[in-house]
Amino acid sequence: MLRSGFDLERRETISEFPKSVERTEQAETEAEQKIKIKVRFDYKGIPRPARFFIGGKNSKDVAEDLRQQQAALWRNVPIQGVRIDDLEFLEPYAVYDEYEESSITYAPLELKATLDSLEDLVRFVGKAEFRRIEILEPARLTLTGKELERLFYKFGELLQGMRREQEMR
Repeated sequence: MLRSGFDLERRETISEFPKSVERTEQAETEAEQKIKIKVRFDYKGIPRPARFFIGGKNSKDVAEDLRQQQAALWRNVPIQGVRIDDLEFLEPYAVYDEYEESSITYAPLELKATLDSLEDLVRFVGKAEFRRIEILEPARLTLTGKELERLFYKFGELLQGMRREQEMR
């Protein structure tokens, strides 16, 4: 007869068990969900002076060439955890730079990609040409403590790398 009390407790835990399994399955499907983003990069065209009366390029041509080179890299170089869905070239625009006292042209590129995790996003945000990001899917993200730690770790690595590059210059 002592088992009857034990069985009641056991039934309660067994009845709760499927709910916890459902929660973990839901958490796993959220974790497996891919992240779709749209990122904008603006490639700066610094004019090249002509050497011996040939080969000079204006700011617009340099910006468009640089954008073409980077687009080819995005298309052809595989990145683990990242799938490039679409590349869109936007109209170049010019801005007057008071420091350089000249007109600088920027050639924008919008890139749509599907990412496995938020850690892969750091690769895009860390570029000097980065201007804007839009997260298309999912509408809502939930991060665990470990995921947040990994994300901050990646940001830290990126900042240290950028600091080293500046020190070398």
